[in-house]
Amino acid sequence: MPTIDAQVHCYERNHPGRPWAAVLAGPPEVTAQDMIKAMDEVGVDGGLLVSVWTMYRWDASYAVAVQKAHPDRFAVIKPVDPNDPKVGDTIAEWAAMDGTVAIRIMMGPDVSTDAADPGIGRVLSAAGRHDLPVNLMCRGRLEQVAEMARRHPDTTLVIDHLGLEQPMAPPAPREPWVELPKLLALAPHKNIVVKITGACTLSHEKFPYKDIWDPLGRIFDAFGLQRCMWGTDWTRAVALLTYREGVDSFRVTDRLSASDRAQLMGGSLEKIYGWSPGKR
Repeated sequence: MPTIDAQVHCYERNHPGRPWAAVLAGPPEVTAQDMIKAMDEVGVDGGLLVSVWTMYRWDASYAVAVQKAHPDRFAVIKPVDPNDPKVGDTIAEWAAMDGTVAIRIMMGPDVSTDAADPGIGRVLSAAGRHDLPVNLMCRGRLEQVAEMARRHPDTTLVIDHLGLEQPMAPPAPREPWVELPKLLALAPHKNIVVKITGACTLSHEKFPYKDIWDPLGRIFDAFGLQRCMWGTDWTRAVALLTYREGVDSFRVTDRLSASDRAQLMGGSLEKIYGWSPGKR
């Protein structure tokens, strides 16, 4: 079973040809070669390359270029704008491109808090028609996600980063799991899955971050491992841990059996996104 990281980022240095909209925590640049080197050093076979909204907003061209150069290592997820009346056309074009596996909504202040919002509805309906999961950056909006799932039962909704507050730099939040009950309440919606991305950044301990496993166990029990996907959220986490630590913490724990680990660190992702390293 391949090991697949559910969220990584690549980006180039800020320059006039592709200027950043804002600065995200992380190195000055992370090229394809940088990310592949990091994955190769720890035996990660592939990754889902999420176009960096903070820097590039709706322009996924850099991530697409990386994927085209390395189709055996990366698939791409693109942020889309629910406020764009033509977002349905954007999703249709994205679905037709090789190497693209999902779209993403950044549920910030500019996105309606109404689950019945027409723009959100356009995104979820179009994604469902094209069999594209919709990743949701939705901290603080989990109750809204429940209603979105109810209204669009044929669209897969992917909760980014456990739906919880995660830090850009130390320390971890004082109560990192305080909103966990809101996440667990989503488990009855069978079209909701959870990315276990950035979980190590919530630890108050050093590697191997043993204090994350009781709350993670509650998530696994509620959703089942077939609806959970491991990932690092590299490069956002560089100030908190190394890439190796983000990978090895899930390999050395005695809380996962070999089959559990294979499911969580690649098997679930292959089925949810329909992609595996080496496929084109």
